[in-house]
Amino acid sequence: MANTIKRQFIGTVASIAMTNTVVVKVNRVKIHPRYHKRYVVSKKYHCDYSGKDLAIGDRVIFEETRPLSKTKRWRIISKV
Repeated sequence: MANTIKRQFIGTVASIAMTNTVVVKVNRVKIHPRYHKRYVVSKKYHCDYSGKDLAIGDRVIFEETRPLSKTKRWRIISKV
């Protein structure tokens, strides 16, 4: 089996309401093509996590994995 490169992101925990799932928000800074002003774009990812030591606002590293449910395609690796 070949080694695959998996995408990894660093984000902030936005929700821990679901069982075995946390929602992580990732902010990116983009630059407007004409006006060259910086603005923040955010996206939320549903990540698989079965531990109990995360709280809202924690910074985490997560990577892609096989589809685990309809919306979960990511799993948490560690806290930052």
